[in-house]
Amino acid sequence: MNKTGFLYDQRYQLHLTGDYHPEVPERLSHVYRGIQEAGLLARLIPLEASRADMKWIELVHDVRYIQRFEAACLSGKHMFDSPDNQMCYDTYETAILAVGGILDVARRLMEGQLDNAFCAVRPPGHHAEVAKAMGFCYFNNVAIAARYLQNHCGIQRVGIVDFDVHHGNGTQHIFEQDPTVFYYSIHEHPSFAYPGTGREFEYGINSGHGYTKNSPVLPGKGDEEYKRLIEKDLIPAFEKFKPEVILVSVGFDAHEDDDMSGIKLSTAGYSWIMQRIVELGRQHARGRIISVLEGGYCLHRLPELAANHVEILLNADNS
Repeated sequence: MNKTGFLYDQRYQLHLTGDYHPEVPERLSHVYRGIQEAGLLARLIPLEASRADMKWIELVHDVRYIQRFEAACLSGKHMFDSPDNQMCYDTYETAILAVGGILDVARRLMEGQLDNAFCAVRPPGHHAEVAKAMGFCYFNNVAIAARYLQNHCGIQRVGIVDFDVHHGNGTQHIFEQDPTVFYYSIHEHPSFAYPGTGREFEYGINSGHGYTKNSPVLPGKGDEEYKRLIEKDLIPAFEKFKPEVILVSVGFDAHEDDDMSGIKLSTAGYSWIMQRIVELGRQHARGRIISVLEGGYCLHRLPELAANHVEILLNADNS
């Protein structure tokens, strides 16, 4: 059985977004309930949040942006940079705890204490730009983890797979000139296509050309189109790039019951995607996978989807 870490901390629910916002604290309690009711908690290595050292966040985000974010929270503002980014006094500290928990997972993974992990964190991160909050995101959790792995753990090649239904504009822009990080995203386009980036002709720029790959999916296409594109685009790309660690931006918002998209991905489709990622991890990265929660807003589906996701990590054969 794998040593699978589960990062969960009730302090992640201190980030409040108001009465009508889809990114609510209850998302995490539903994730936890699903894993618990599936009888998986006893098989997981429980991990709690820790505060990130600011030097790691500064590898990705502009110092003035970080200071502006902190000041906005402490002054009692309820919106930051965009109406999508509703927040409260505790949002800044919660975001630091999200990053810190993920970095602790990365350290434990590299030290051999974990084989893989699922990080149930809030706020999400993949829309956050270097100096701008977007799409419910403040710090780009996965991007910071990638830089930590490279700068602290000696990893040279990081692969990122983003299957949130919305394109991770922040992650792509952070690494688009970098040949040491391969960013792959499969997402809906057009229709619900926030933020409007992630077209198939976006390959990265300068020395990073060829290290970005996007697979846009038309509304309603669902499982078969996801399978076709992942087999055509992701698997060959990683066979060539050979990532040493795979980071996964996990969005459950492409599900057919989620109102945030029109993709119609099934529960079984989600399992298929994660099983392919686990296979890639076994083939290229010694099974080292860190998955990080991004979107997913259908509360009654989150328990099932999270439990299935974790069970796949637990049962991964990394021999």
